[in-house]
Amino acid sequence: MVDILAKRVHNTHMMIRTEYLKWLGTGFTILGALLTSLGNWDPYNVTAFNLGAAFWLWAAIRMRELSLIVVNAVLLTIYAVGSILRLS
Repeated sequence: MVDILAKRVHNTHMMIRTEYLKWLGTGFTILGALLTSLGNWDPYNVTAFNLGAAFWLWAAIRMRELSLIVVNAVLLTIYAVGSILRLS
């Protein structure tokens, strides 16, 4: 009984932390879109997109959701490569 309760508390705690990751990712993605639409906010908009994709990737890995893992890993790679190319 105690083991079942401990697992339930652990799972609830992980779900709460995953929710924070998802909301942070959403916030940074919206911020990146806002900065892009306002124009001339490089590199802050790209940094916000990178952070959004990274938080969503972290949450997707914790949720074991393959489609979200793939899309956010690809987005993070595209944003990171774009950032590196802009710096050089």
